[in-house]
Amino acid sequence: QVQLVESGGGLVQAGDSLRLSCAASGRTFSIYTMGWFRQAPGKEREFVAAITSGGGSTYYADSVKGRFTIFRDNAKNTVYLQMNSLKPEDTGVYYCAAKRFNTIVARSTEYEYWGQGTQVTVSS
Repeated sequence: QVQLVESGGGLVQAGDSLRLSCAASGRTFSIYTMGWFRQAPGKEREFVAAITSGGGSTYYADSVKGRFTIFRDNAKNTVYLQMNSLKPEDTGVYYCAAKRFNTIVARSTEYEYWGQGTQVTVSS
């Protein structure tokens, strides 16, 4: 079992930056692909970013490319999402998730473990 706890969300203005953190339990963090998803009220949960278990490959939704960066520190059992140049459309609850195998990283149904989410609100 893997427990994930997100933190770092908040209320910011357009153009601001936030760094989200996701801390994982256990000693097997390094074998998991980690992803970030977000969900706005009334909308489907959407893929944001993912990073493979060794950190060698990253993936981003088109809407966040060039603005967001995902990275991980396996020694700290933590994955991060650095969000720059935030826009109002980035508003939503952000979830981190973990899956085995470094394939099909953008599909939410592939992920086994999910955090509770952290709210990000970007005002105009």
